[in-house]
Amino acid sequence: MQTRTEYLSQLSQLDHMVKDMGDLVSSSLSQALQALWNSDKTLAGNIASQDDAIDNKERDIEHLCMTLLLRQQPVASDLRQVSSVMKLVSDLERIGDHSADIAEIVEHLDAGSYTPAGLRKMAETVQNMVQEAVSAFVAHDTAKAAAVIARDDEADADFVAIRQDIAAHIVKHPADTDAALDSFMITKYLERIGDHAVNVAEWVSFCHDGEYKNGPLL
Repeated sequence: MQTRTEYLSQLSQLDHMVKDMGDLVSSSLSQALQALWNSDKTLAGNIASQDDAIDNKERDIEHLCMTLLLRQQPVASDLRQVSSVMKLVSDLERIGDHSADIAEIVEHLDAGSYTPAGLRKMAETVQNMVQEAVSAFVAHDTAKAAAVIARDDEADADFVAIRQDIAAHIVKHPADTDAALDSFMITKYLERIGDHAVNVAEWVSFCHDGEYKNGPLL
């Protein structure tokens, strides 16, 4: 009885740890974008330390998952939960990495540099996708997860439009090429973050419905 009680407690702890990691990732992305909009190089420089904290969270969560798999005998639904978390945290870690990548670009951007039309809109969309994907996991809400997945087309359309805006700007203003390419890299990182948010949402669906649409099951 004590073993089962400890097991359920560890499953609950796992949920809390993922939420904490998700909050760190959301904060890192938010601060990277804030640094971008405000040309705040000091804030951008601080984000690397947050990325270390995110990496440490990932290792702690993976350790607990392996402990649960090796020491317990999870039933099918619990096995899906633990297995999904092991995949999900990898996507969260990549979101943290790309947030740090954006911050690194901000550190050498000049204030008032060219910003393509639509970048703020795409950033807001992607930031919301990350927040909602984490929220869907915490709430075990597959409908919310589905809504995140549905927004991927919106983020992809924004990416295409921004890429076209950047290309047109380089043609008209070749002196801005370096700044334009930096903006393109930021846009590409945002597009990848959106993809990882979708993956998180897909793992939520698999955890609770046994379905994963973008790839093979575990």
